[in-house]
Amino acid sequence: QGQLVESGGGLVQAGGSLRLSCAASGRTISRYAMGWFRQAPGKEREFVVSIRANGANKYYTDSVKGRFTISRDNAKNTVYLQMNSLKPEDTAVYYCAAARGPFATALIGEYDTWGQGTQVTVSS
Repeated sequence: QGQLVESGGGLVQAGGSLRLSCAASGRTISRYAMGWFRQAPGKEREFVVSIRANGANKYYTDSVKGRFTISRDNAKNTVYLQMNSLKPEDTAVYYCAAARGPFATALIGEYDTWGQGTQVTVSS
């Protein structure tokens, strides 16, 4: 059911910033909550942030609060993740996901469409 493509990952020094993009095709994301997850080597995939379909409510995991910001541009069918003050522990593959409905939070089971992931590496 459609596809999501992440971009914007790369190598950055600690304290730097990156902006990830998630472009959707084959579906209109305006009706769905969207989320970002990440997975580091040897660890389980973890929730980072989600945003409601209307953009009104955002839910962040504690480790990124105050540093990461999710936004969406439904007209462009794109979701963004602005990452500031990056830390080495932020190093992971970041995945964009679309939920089954307009409301979703931290549970992987709430999402039914996933991107391929983009690598973010933060050096000390």
